[in-house]
Amino acid sequence: MKNHSTLTPFFFLFFIFHHITVATSTPPYIAVDNINLDCGSFGNSNATDERDWIGDIGSKYGPIEENNKSNFSEAPRQASVESIPYSTARLSYSQFTYVFPVTPGPKFVRLYFYSAAYSGFTKSKDFFTVKAGSFTLLRNFSASIHTEKYFVREFCINVEKNKKLNLTFIPFTSGSISYYAFINGIEVVSMPMDYMYYTSSSSIIEGKVPVYVGQAPQFYVNYSMALEMVYRLNIGGSSILPVQDTGMFREWSEGRTDYLLTDGVNPRDPSLKLKYSKIPKYIAPDTVYQSAASMGPNRTRNSMSNLTLGLPVETGFNYLVRLHFCEIDSKIHVSGTRVFAIYVDYQLAEETADVISWADNSYTPYYKDYVVMIQNKGEDMFKLSDLSGNLAGLNMVPPPMDQQPALAANKSNTKKTMFIAIGSSVGFLVVAALVCFMVLFNLKKTERYGSYHPLAKWWCWSRPDPYKREFSRRTASSLPGELCRYFSLNEIKTATNNFNEDLIVGVGGFGNVYKGLIEQGNTMVAIKRMKQESRQGAHEFMTEIEMLSKLRHVHLVSLIGYCNDEGEMILVYEYMANGTLRHHLYDTPNDPLTWKQRLQICIGAARGLHYLHTCTKHPIIHRDVKTTNILLDEKWVSKVSDFGLSKMGLDNTAVSTLVKGTWGYLDPDYARHQQLTEKSDVYSFGVVMFEVLCARKALNQGLQVEERNLASWARKCIKRGTISEIIDPYLMNKIAAECFKVYVELAKSCVSDHGIERPKMNDVMEKLEFALELQEYAEATTKDTDSEVVSFRVDTTNGAPWYNSVYHGQMLESTSGTELSTISAELSYPGLDSVTISITSRDDSSGTKNNSS
Repeated sequence: MKNHSTLTPFFFLFFIFHHITVATSTPPYIAVDNINLDCGSFGNSNATDERDWIGDIGSKYGPIEENNKSNFSEAPRQASVESIPYSTARLSYSQFTYVFPVTPGPKFVRLYFYSAAYSGFTKSKDFFTVKAGSFTLLRNFSASIHTEKYFVREFCINVEKNKKLNLTFIPFTSGSISYYAFINGIEVVSMPMDYMYYTSSSSIIEGKVPVYVGQAPQFYVNYSMALEMVYRLNIGGSSILPVQDTGMFREWSEGRTDYLLTDGVNPRDPSLKLKYSKIPKYIAPDTVYQSAASMGPNRTRNSMSNLTLGLPVETGFNYLVRLHFCEIDSKIHVSGTRVFAIYVDYQLAEETADVISWADNSYTPYYKDYVVMIQNKGEDMFKLSDLSGNLAGLNMVPPPMDQQPALAANKSNTKKTMFIAIGSSVGFLVVAALVCFMVLFNLKKTERYGSYHPLAKWWCWSRPDPYKREFSRRTASSLPGELCRYFSLNEIKTATNNFNEDLIVGVGGFGNVYKGLIEQGNTMVAIKRMKQESRQGAHEFMTEIEMLSKLRHVHLVSLIGYCNDEGEMILVYEYMANGTLRHHLYDTPNDPLTWKQRLQICIGAARGLHYLHTCTKHPIIHRDVKTTNILLDEKWVSKVSDFGLSKMGLDNTAVSTLVKGTWGYLDPDYARHQQLTEKSDVYSFGVVMFEVLCARKALNQGLQVEERNLASWARKCIKRGTISEIIDPYLMNKIAAECFKVYVELAKSCVSDHGIERPKMNDVMEKLEFALELQEYAEATTKDTDSEVVSFRVDTTNGAPWYNSVYHGQMLESTSGTELSTISAELSYPGLDSVTISITSRDDSSGTKNNSS
C-alpha cells in the first residue's frame, strides 16, 4: 500500500434527473428538440420561468386513443402549486398515447404529476403504467400515494433514426374496479451526443467510460438502455434552478446537509474563473464546480475520517454515479498533494484519486463516472433499465381501497441506503481489518447458533435447530413458558389461504405481512413472510426470534411462532387490529386520535422501550423506533414491534456498530460516531412525539429544505416561537397549557443533538405520565368551572423562557395555535431513511438497510 496524502478531497456529486428549464443567458448547449406540453389545456401558456408550454388539445401532439375516451380537467387551485403545467390534466380510464416526432438521439423525458381531486375521477384510483416504446418507465404507478402533491419524474431515452417517441399511459384493470391514468405535463429535451450519460465514441476515446464497481473494469451505458434520474445534488452549494442550467433545464438540489453524513467545511468561490480544457462546458453549471465539500486541512483527523454521502435508492438495478471535481484551493496545484480513495456502496472504486492529475491544473472541472449494482443497499445517480427495458421496480398491484393508506405508508420500505465515501487510502486497511474480525467473530458464533458465512446468502445450520420444537397441539396463550411455537409451512399456507394477496395488511423491505387464522380459525395472527432473496431478512429473522422468544411485556408485540421450512423465513405475531400509529396520524381516512389517546399511546410505547432497556443484564436497543413500528391492538393499547435491527448493549457503554435505522428517525450522534446507546432510541422516540403532536411525516422530501426533517424543523419553530404553525389543527384548543409545556419540552430534549443531553427512557415514561395527569386534571377542572381547555400563545417579549408563563401566572391567550420561544441549538444533521451512498472505511457483510459509516 502506498503512503498517500491524508488531505481529504473536495468533491461534487451530481445525482439523477429532475425537471429543467432554459437559462436566461445564452447557454453552452442549445437543445434541438425542446417540447413542453401542457396536458388538458388549450393554446399556448407562459410559465413563471418564461418558458412556453403548448396545450395538447387541438395540437399536433394530442393523444392517440380509441373513440376519444380521455377527458381533460382543471385542477383545484392551490397557492403552493405552480400553475403551469399543474393547472390542467389529461385523464382516462382507457389507454392513450402521445406521439412526438423528434430528431434521432438521446432525450430527457420529464413527466409532471399533480395529485388532486379532478372532476369525474376519484383521487385514490389512479393506478397505471407508463411505457416509452419498449421501455417501462412506471409500472402500476399511483401519484396519490406519493408524499409530494406535485412532482416530476425524469428519464433518459434514446430515439432511433426514423422513429418517433411514443409515450403510452395504460390504466390498471382489476375486475369491477375502474382505475385511471393521468398526466399534467410532458417535457422532451434533446441532450448532447457526447460526454453525457450514454457512452459515446468520443467518451471511449477520451477514456471517460464508467468503472463498474466491484465487477468488470468498465461499463458501457448503451443507447439500448433507459435511465431514470434519482438525485442531482450540488454538494457544498445551493440549489440551481432549471433556468440556470447549461441549456438542458436540469434542476440541481442543495447538497450541503441533507445527505452528507459527516461534518466538514464548504469552501465556495462564485467569482472563480474556470478552465474548461478537459470536459465540455455543458456537463454542469459553473456553480457546481465553484463550491465543494471537504473535511478540511487537519491531516491527523482526515487520516481516520472520510466524507460520507447517503441516499435512498431501489434495489435490483444498476446505478450510474457521476462525481464532479474541481480543485479550487489555490494552495493545491501539484499532482500528489491531495490523494484520496473513493468507496461506492462499501466497495473500493478509486484507490488513488488525484484531481490535479486528472485535470492537469487547478480550477479545471472534471468528472468521474461509476456504475454500481444495488442488491441490498443503494447512489450522482441514474438508474439504468434492466435487460427487459424496465425502470419501474417491483410490480405493485393496487390493494383494496380501504388498504391504500397502508400502502402509502409502507412504500418507502422497498428502498435501501447506498454509501459513497471519499477519504484517505488508509481506510482500505480498516476495511481489511474489519473483514478479518467479522470472519473470526462468525466462526466463534457457530458454537452457539450454527454456521453462517458473512458472504453467504442463507443461514446454514450445522446442527438441529434449537428453536424447532413441536407445539402444534398447544394454543398461543400457552406459549410463555417456551421459546416459541414452530409452524409447518402447510400450517402457514392454511392460515393465509396459500398467501392470498387479499390478506396482505403490510408491505416492507423484509417482505409482506398477512392476516391469518390459526387454531382451527379461532385465533387471528399477523404472519410476516421474508422475501427469499433478502440476505438482510435472514439476519433480521434470527434477531427477532432470539429477542422476542425471550421477551414478554404488555407493550411489546408478542412472537407466537416461526417457520423455516423449504427456505422460507416466516414469523407469526399476535394480531394488532388497529394497525400502526402512523396510519392514524396522517394520509388516512381514519378519525383523528384524541389528545388523550395520543398521550396514552406514547406512554405505552415508552414503557415497552423502557422494558427493553432494563429487562436484561445488558440493554436491548431497538434501533428502529418509528410510528410504523408502534402497533395498536383492538383496545388501542400500543405495542412496540419489529426487532430485526435490535442490538444488545453493554451496560451503560456505547456499542460500536455500523449505522442502521430509518431516515428521519436516526440519531445524528449515532450516525456521526457509530456509537450506539439507549439514547439512540430516545432520539427516535422524540421524533415520534413530534409526529404525534404535529401529524406530519418524520421526513418529507416534498417540503422546502428547511422543513423536510420534522425534528429539526420543530426545534427551529420552538426557538422562533412559531410552533403553532406545525401542530395538528385537530388538536387546537384541546391541549391543556401545563400538559403542552411538559410534552414539548420533553420531545425537544429527546431530540437533542448529543446523546448525553437526552433523558433516559424511564424519565421519558414518567414525564409523559405526568403530562397525562395534567391533561386529565385540566379537563376535570373544565367540567367543574365551565371554562375551556385552550391552546395558548405566550408573550415572551421580556426574554423569559416560554414556559415561565405557565408557572408564574402570566396571561395565557386563547388562540388557534401555540407559539413558543426558547433557546435551542439547531440540529446540524438531518434524519435518515433507506438507501445511502457513502465514502466509507468500513465494511458491512450483513447487507441490512440504512447502513452508514
